[in-house]
Amino acid sequence: MKRIKIHDRDNVAVLLEGEYAGHKIALTDIKAGENVIKYGYPIGRAAEDIPAGAHVHTHNIKTNLSGIVDYTYEPTAFDMPAPQKRSFMGYRRKDGRVGIRNEIWIINTVGCVNKTSEILAREGNKLYADKCGGIFSFPHPFGCSQLGDDQKTTQLILKGLVNHPNAAGVLVLGLGCENNNIPVFREILGETDPNRVKFMSTQENDDEIAEGLRLIGELAKYASEQKRSECDMSELVIGLKCGGSDGFSGLTANPLIGRLSDRIIASGGSTVLTEVPEMFGAESILMNRCADEETFKKTVSLINDFKEYFMRHNQTVYENPSPGNKRGGISTLEDKSLGCVQKSGSAPVVDVLGIGEPVVKKGLNLLTGPGNDIVAVTNLTASLCHMILFSTGRGTPVGAPVPTVKIATNSALAGRKPHWIDFNAGEILNGAELTDELFDYVAAVASGEETNNEKHGYREISIFKDGVVL
Repeated sequence: MKRIKIHDRDNVAVLLEGEYAGHKIALTDIKAGENVIKYGYPIGRAAEDIPAGAHVHTHNIKTNLSGIVDYTYEPTAFDMPAPQKRSFMGYRRKDGRVGIRNEIWIINTVGCVNKTSEILAREGNKLYADKCGGIFSFPHPFGCSQLGDDQKTTQLILKGLVNHPNAAGVLVLGLGCENNNIPVFREILGETDPNRVKFMSTQENDDEIAEGLRLIGELAKYASEQKRSECDMSELVIGLKCGGSDGFSGLTANPLIGRLSDRIIASGGSTVLTEVPEMFGAESILMNRCADEETFKKTVSLINDFKEYFMRHNQTVYENPSPGNKRGGISTLEDKSLGCVQKSGSAPVVDVLGIGEPVVKKGLNLLTGPGNDIVAVTNLTASLCHMILFSTGRGTPVGAPVPTVKIATNSALAGRKPHWIDFNAGEILNGAELTDELFDYVAAVASGEETNNEKHGYREISIFKDGVVL
């Protein structure tokens, strides 16, 4: 049976075919209590004696991980690829930023106006879609009856969406009586361009649909004046995400995304890695790639604060792989995390971001937040990522407000779900390298080529919450 050994130190290999494709097989006898090694690192320990040739999975392997850890900064340098001069056709905004889409977004201050925003997007597209890249609404349930940090998180996510350069124009839609009413939200937003951002409180208008469409018409006229021009790849900010992972994620799609991330960064651009729980077990790799000790300390806080969040809710920190992950061959959180962090490539970590904080430093950024797919892509969008590279082994149609490039870890998925998958990394198992091809595809998407989530209308947000709702 075909199999692959990832690293010289490994004592397991990954099966490439058959019923257990993506699962692990022991290369040597592994005694109870000994480490199981994959990617060159322990992914747990044997719960019993495992003979050579045996299936290695949740029935005979246990995590080595526990609670809060004291970390030591041991800087590690990695080689980066040479920069490549490359451009794309983007929209240069009035403030100097670049967008890769020219859309109108309706951003709701509160969930009470969700249906109103949907009607406005539907009717607005009938009237004005030819003047922009489309009109989109993003329903959510929050903005009222929230306390403390939850309301702040909602406001910061919405602020990031309002400020996103992919939106040529934004209608901020409120009710009027909510906690996050428009006057309160405007204080969070700060100064905005009145040509680009319009505000409407539905309680203050006798016919909110008519008034909303009038404002959308003004935004559409403004958007129609925006034209694509040549922009350097250094302008791009790209989010890195995985979901529905399998045993091939760490062999194909995630390393490919890592190579692309390094190439974007070497060319002066930025990438953002999130899903903090899926760093647990591989966090020291990221910590030792921090550009300086201050960034290292922020990364330690990023990890330990999220562990404390788990423990505060009486949840086991390290019980993370989902049923789908396990069926795909991922056994422990270390197994999952060591595959996940490969999306970050080899670049130094230059900054650590809170939810709703925009990227301000060129290079690899870490962003706090959970692994939940819709929450994670929302967080990446709010940090002003132009697009998201999303690897998947089992498949998912979910999409962010921004182009969400689905990269299959295996060719079978790419063949079965061509309406979900944008790029097939499965051919890496047959010797393909694909970095040039993915770089070309990213440039094409940045220049306007639609991803499947855009073609089929998969654009969702979900806002992280931690506290009570009144």
